[in-house]
This record gives sequence, C-alpha cells and structure tokens, in this order.
Amino acid sequence: MALPVETFFLHPDAQGTLQSQIQQMIAQGILSGRFQRAEKLPSTRRLAAHLGVSRITVTIAYTELLANDYLTSRGRSGYYVSENAPVPPAFAPGPIRTDAVDWTRAIGQRFSGGDTVRKPPDWESYRFPFIYGQADPELFDHANWRLCALKALGQKDFTALTTDYYDQDDPQLIEFIARHTLPRRGIAARPEQVLITLGAQNALWLTTQVLLTQRRRAALEDPCYHALRDILSQSRCHVTPVRLDADGLPPDAIPPDTDVIFTTPSHQCPTTGTMPMARRHELLKRAADMDAIIVEDDYEFEMSFLKGPSPALKSLDADGRVIYVGSFSKSLFPGLRLGYLVGSEPFIREARALRASVLRHPPGHIQRTAAYFLSLGHHDALIRRMGGTLHERRQVMSTAITQNKLEIAGQGAHGGSSFWMRAPENVDTQELARRLRARDVLIEPGHSFFAGAAQPRNFYRLAYSSIPATRIAQGVGRVAKEIDAMSNLALNS
Repeated sequence: MALPVETFFLHPDAQGTLQSQIQQMIAQGILSGRFQRAEKLPSTRRLAAHLGVSRITVTIAYTELLANDYLTSRGRSGYYVSENAPVPPAFAPGPIRTDAVDWTRAIGQRFSGGDTVRKPPDWESYRFPFIYGQADPELFDHANWRLCALKALGQKDFTALTTDYYDQDDPQLIEFIARHTLPRRGIAARPEQVLITLGAQNALWLTTQVLLTQRRRAALEDPCYHALRDILSQSRCHVTPVRLDADGLPPDAIPPDTDVIFTTPSHQCPTTGTMPMARRHELLKRAADMDAIIVEDDYEFEMSFLKGPSPALKSLDADGRVIYVGSFSKSLFPGLRLGYLVGSEPFIREARALRASVLRHPPGHIQRTAAYFLSLGHHDALIRRMGGTLHERRQVMSTAITQNKLEIAGQGAHGGSSFWMRAPENVDTQELARRLRARDVLIEPGHSFFAGAAQPRNFYRLAYSSIPATRIAQGVGRVAKEIDAMSNLALNS
C-alpha cells in the first residue's frame, strides 16, 4: 500500500528549490521513522499534482534519493523506501533531569550578557526594516555566486575543497587580496602578512588576544562597535573609552599608558564620519610617541559612493604599527563570515598560531568560492550596482528626514548604508523601537554603542541597506510621528 499523498506538503516558508524541498521532505520522513522501509511512495504524477509542481521536479528529487539509497525503484511498480535507508533511533527519549552541577560556581569566566544587540530573526517580515548589515536579496548576485561555488566543487579544486590547511589559507584568495584588494587601499603587503579570518569580529578577537593582557590598556572610540567592547571586556584588559569629536578620535585624549588603540577612521561606527587626513597623521604621531599599536577596522570602505574613499590609515604607516582589519561580509553578505588581518609578520605569526589552535582555518570551499567571485570581476560589479542603489536610497532617506524634521547626529561624507540619528532628549529610543515594532518598523536604538552606565538614550540608527527606496519615505514618516508622540507625552506628564 502506498503512503497517502496527503502525508506530503511543502512548507510555505521553506528555503531552496522545489526539487530540494521535496528531497528534504522525504528524507526527513525516513529519518524520523514516519516512512518505513519497503513502503511505497506516491507516483511522480500523483505527487506532482498534489503539490502543484511539475512532474519532472518530483522525478529529479526521486532520482537524487535513489542515488543516495533512500529510495529504490521496482520496475513498473514504482518507488519504495529502500531497505538500506537510515534507521531512526529505536529508543525513547530519556527523562528530563535536573543538573546536580552548580553552574554559578563551575563557570570560571562569563561571556554572555554583553552589549551586542541581536537583530530580529524575522526582520524580513517587517515592511520598514531600517536595520543595519543585512543582505538585500534584490542586490546580491546569486547566479554568479552559485556558479563560483559550483566551480570550487569541481575536480580541479578538489585539494582546495578537502585539504586540511592547518594554519595556512587558500593561496588564490591570499594572492588576490595582496595584489588587488589591498593596493586599492594604498597598502602593500606580502602573503605572509595576510591572514584570513571568520569575519572582522573574529579578526578583532584574534588581535585582542595576541596584543592585550590584564596589565595592558586599550583605547577605543566612544561610541563604537558594541561587539568590540564585549571582546575587550573578555580579555580583561584595562579599557578607556575616548569620546569622539567632530573629526573622530581625538589623539590628545588617549591616555599616555595606552598599549593598543582601536579606531574606524574611514567610516566610523556608528556615526558614519570620516577622519580627516590631518587627524590621521596626528593619531599616527601620538601612537608613535606612546609606542602604541593601532588597530584599524576599515569598515564599509567599499560603500564610498559619494566620493572616493580616503587612503587607509595603514597606507600612511611608516613604522609597521598599524594592524589592518578588512571584511567581505558587508560587501557580499553577512553570513559569509570572511575577513582578513594585515600586519607585520611577527604579529601575523602569532595570530595564525592562535587561529589554528581554535578553528584551524576557515572552510576551504568558502575561501575558493570567494577567490573565484573576486578574481572573475563579480565582486567589483556587485559593488558598483550596490553603490548606485544605496546612493538612490540615501537621497530618498535624506529628503524624508528633512521633510519630517528629524535630526541627523552624524553625517557620512563618503556614503555608507545608514544615518546616525538623534531624537529629543526626552525620548528613550529603546522604548521608541518597541513602539515602532508594533507599527511594522524596525530601527536600532543607539545606547549600546556608548560606554559606561550613563549611556545617552536618545540616539538611534536608520539603515537603508535592506529596504526598497519606495518604502523609505513612509517608514521615516512613521518614525517621526512616533517620536513626536513620545516627546509630547513626556512634556505633558
């Protein structure tokens, strides 16, 4: 007897092609024990009619399952669950037990509870998602990324796909970064001075672990990337937040006993400001006088569509004291988790050894796919397309902000993908975000970017990387209306 066709249905929110969804649905049914060995499946014609897909789609899915020995074909009789299909666990789940371990004592160091804010996982379901750093499916080059991924799976690249690099990286990706990506930032580096990381955050963690101890001091921008503050607190070093002025990080405000200075000069996070050239030279001189190391996070430099990007701080470094952090996660997609460190060989040697002890190396297939995507020109084409779209969205948002009389706190002169905003002082933007969420609008409250207990509560970020230009004006209008309502309520209470 065949399995009832009603047993099969496609989830409306499922990912992947129809073929892969059908394949996954049947495989999960076998792995869970719902479909037993030797049970007959519906015919391809009947299942296709039930699911509302073409018969060839079902046939291809069945063929893949045949190849993996989940199914078997019996001539004209049809398809059956294979006798060699995986057997689900035969034991019942164990009872829920209470730990006898006192985890409050057993945990020696805590990593939870930091400032890093999590974005809603369902952000795409909101009509006005003004949140930062998410990929726009309308902009990403799916077709060419898929082709590069398939190319990297080929026999020619078998070694790159399967080898254990231990502490090394894909030589094709390293060569492209050294010969093409870094020279665009004015940086000259040998392959031994470049290390691939799992994104910029992993690069900052490796740098912190190598350079800082409990006896050393780090200076960082205030406000800054909140995950960096979490990383530094985990290292247990002394941390000094330095409040920014109109030109960015003021060198004279950096304590003289500072060992490592963290900065985002090209595109400050979160204010979007660009550090002037004179200030960059002052910062380098201040670091040299203190014999301090500078860690430059060259965040979002690819998004300089208003004018050409300024030279990287690393390109002005004559002493070898600047460590450069780059990433492909913003220009490609955040889930890629691919970045790189550039620095003097003694530093890279230690960072390489630390990375090897923690995760060995980023996956070879991801590295080779990225190398192909970059070297075949797809990345440059993507950046040009994104620059044009983001420029349009920025203009629409700038107009909407002006028309709604909202206040911009930080004006990025080079572009980027967000505005740093200031609400009236009597408006708490955490509460603002909560209220807007009920109105189908997502914003990012700004308090977590600031250090200390007395964090300003009236800053927020409006990003335009994940929202179509046609929706921006209406969404900004809703933000302005809610701010006015909250401000008036505070004044009248």
